[in-house]
Amino acid sequence: MGLRIHVLQHVPFEGPAAIADWAAYHGHSLSATHLFVPNSTLPAIEQIDVLVVMGGPMGVHDVAEYSWLQGELDFVRKVLESGKKVLGVCLGAQILAYVLGAAVTRNAEREIGWFPVTRTSNLSPKLCTLLPASFPAFHWHGETFALPAGAVALGSSAACAQQGFIWNTQALALQFHLETTPASAEALLVNGTSDLQGGGAFVQSPEQIRQGARENETALHRIMGQLLDAWLTLSGN
Repeated sequence: MGLRIHVLQHVPFEGPAAIADWAAYHGHSLSATHLFVPNSTLPAIEQIDVLVVMGGPMGVHDVAEYSWLQGELDFVRKVLESGKKVLGVCLGAQILAYVLGAAVTRNAEREIGWFPVTRTSNLSPKLCTLLPASFPAFHWHGETFALPAGAVALGSSAACAQQGFIWNTQALALQFHLETTPASAEALLVNGTSDLQGGGAFVQSPEQIRQGARENETALHRIMGQLLDAWLTLSGN
C-alpha cells in the first residue's frame, strides 16, 4: 500500500518537482499545504505518513514577517514527536535543524548552482547506502545549520560544511536539491534573480545553472530515488 505523503510548500516556485514523479511511480499519494496561500490549513497528523518540507527564500527566524511560520515550526515538531518520518529540503532542512535544537545561521558563502557533495567518510554501512561517495547536486542557499544533538552528518561541499543529516533514521535533512528539473531550476531563476547579484565564488550564472539541470537531471533523480527508497526502509536509532 502506498504512503500518504504531505508537502509543505512555502512559495509557488519551489514545489516537490521530481519528488512528485517518484511518489507517483511508487503509488504513494501526494497532498500539499501551500503556506503562501492565505488561510491555508495544515493536515491532521494522523492523516499523513511522511512529511516533506520544501525550500523557500525566507528563514527560520522570520516569524514576524510570515504569519504562518511559527505554526509550521510547531507542526513539524509535533510530527517528529509522533514518530513519523520527515524530509526537509533546503529551508526544510534548516527547519528540521532548528526544531531539533540546532542553530541556523548565515553561511560564509552563498551557494547557488551545481556543486559536488561529498558523503561523510565515517558513516555506518547502513547509512552509506543512502548516498554515493560523491555526486553533483543543485544548491540555492545563503544560510546553514549546526548539527543537532543525536544527528549524523551526511555530507559536505566546498562552500558549506553541513549539507545534510539524519536523525534517529526519522528525520532526513538535505541542504541541497535532488528533486530539481530544468523547469524547477528555471522557476528559481525567474523568481530569484536578486540572489545572483554580486556573484561569488560559488554563485553560477543562469546559463551554467540551466546547463547543469539538463546534464544532471537523470543522474540526480536516480540518486534521489535510491535515497528516498533506502531512507523509508530504515528503522531504529
